[in-house]
Amino acid sequence: MSTRVRYEIADRVATVTLDRPERKNPLTFEVYAELRDWFRERRDDARVRAVVLTGAGGNFCSGGDVHDIIGPLTQRSEGELLEFTQMTGDLVKAMRDCPQPIVAAVDGVCAGAGAILAMASDLRYGTARASVAFLFVRVGLAGCDMGACALLPRLVGLGRASELLYTGRAIGGETALNWGFFNEICEPDVLLQRAGAVAVSIANGPSAAHAVTKRMLTHELAMPLEEAIDAEAHEQALLMRGKDFRRAYDAFVEKRVPAFEGD
Repeated sequence: MSTRVRYEIADRVATVTLDRPERKNPLTFEVYAELRDWFRERRDDARVRAVVLTGAGGNFCSGGDVHDIIGPLTQRSEGELLEFTQMTGDLVKAMRDCPQPIVAAVDGVCAGAGAILAMASDLRYGTARASVAFLFVRVGLAGCDMGACALLPRLVGLGRASELLYTGRAIGGETALNWGFFNEICEPDVLLQRAGAVAVSIANGPSAAHAVTKRMLTHELAMPLEEAIDAEAHEQALLMRGKDFRRAYDAFVEKRVPAFEGD
């Protein structure tokens, strides 16, 4: 693992911290690949039932490092450029394929690929001083980066997504909340605590069911409604055969809180 990302596990929650605060936690070639591999490896990690993604030093992530990524990309061949863009897209795929729900805790700068990482998370908690911007147009690139044209309209609507992607405009935390990008605004000093508490609450729930919910939220984006309803019927029937479903019933009958075990 690099020294630019920190990983901690407690209470069945993994906290991933982008840790290069002097540069507002930018992404490098190595960090992209490391995060991709880390999220892929969580598929079979029984220790982790939820993930918190955050940044150190009062900022979330400033996106791709200008000197470590953008400069070198101008010297790469067409094949090498495609290899890079597919690798960055694979990070988003890994986040969406990761069965554990991901809670982003976003303070300060959340720009470019950093905004994509927040967007690819399942829940986003921010601060009023957060600044969210999709900056690809400012470096002469399209907004269709790492799934932005597919996912962002589903968070904020087509018109607002179009504005953000065409203009590179930065929006503050309150606007991001009103537009549906953030789930909640917190004070900076309690942001990580709040995101962690939500993650612990998720981790204490039925993890197998959460994994199905996450998978279906992603897959049903491209399904007709009738197909989605049928797919959900099959998934829910399978879960009804699980032990967590029976545990919930027994706990209700016995007037206690169920202890879910993820099976």
